[in-house]
Amino acid sequence: MENLLDGKAVSNHFKKQIAEEVAEMVSNGHRAPHLVAILVGEDGGSKTYVEAKEKACNMVGFKGTVMRYPDTITQVELIAKVKEINVDPEIDGLIVQLPLPKHIDENLVTQTIFPEKDVDGFHDINMGKLAKGDNSGYISATPLGITMLLEYYNIETSGKHAVVVGRSNIVGRPMSILLSNSSKTGNATVTVCHSRTKNLTDICLQADIIVAAVGIPGFVTGDMVKEGAVVIDVGTTRVDDASKKAGWRLRGDVDFETASKRASLITPVPGGVGPMTITGLLNNTLKARKRSL
Repeated sequence: MENLLDGKAVSNHFKKQIAEEVAEMVSNGHRAPHLVAILVGEDGGSKTYVEAKEKACNMVGFKGTVMRYPDTITQVELIAKVKEINVDPEIDGLIVQLPLPKHIDENLVTQTIFPEKDVDGFHDINMGKLAKGDNSGYISATPLGITMLLEYYNIETSGKHAVVVGRSNIVGRPMSILLSNSSKTGNATVTVCHSRTKNLTDICLQADIIVAAVGIPGFVTGDMVKEGAVVIDVGTTRVDDASKKAGWRLRGDVDFETASKRASLITPVPGGVGPMTITGLLNNTLKARKRSL
């Protein structure tokens, strides 16, 4: 399709650039960036995401380490491990794959990670810097990846009306801030909506850019998309599909079949925002390593 925003191809473009920087870093006698991912339990989606991140690290020359723990690990034990990594000078970035088991406070774990190693951009200090327009922090990987996608395709955001459907601290809120900030992929007028917004269809129909990050498969349908709008689908929900070998497939928050007929540009699921999220993470980790030099 001519109107596809190919996240996989764009991700490979940026990975090549990152790999070149890492190769130069190593040739100058410095160690490569080191990213650690902590995986707790056996959640299928989490395992898939972490494996993809580990593979991406290898592709660009990073050292990627996955620390796996059973879902019986205590909160005290997990926080102790995070604190240990915080003070390890050989580790540049740390992510704790979410969700965590119910007996562990996700926010407490996230806030324990040193802000300078928080390459997922979830720490309050990094979120606060983003809100102030301070580029010295780390931007959440998914919103960062989306801005890289917008920039690659030269999608005009200045003066446009962007509607972000979803208000999570991981995607919706930071994305709305980035689109409204004074930047190359900002200066948009942003409306933040969610599943309880009244007249949602009317609001979406005013949008030049829609970012769907509500976590409900097929939530944004074609009749909610203005002719010629740009549609970014952040959703990655596993739905049953007997025709697939795994017995499931990923479905986005946008009903692709109907929305793609009206959108000028649209991201597919999979192959759209997903690869760009990993690229955003790699970008943050490289930034962390360069700061330590």
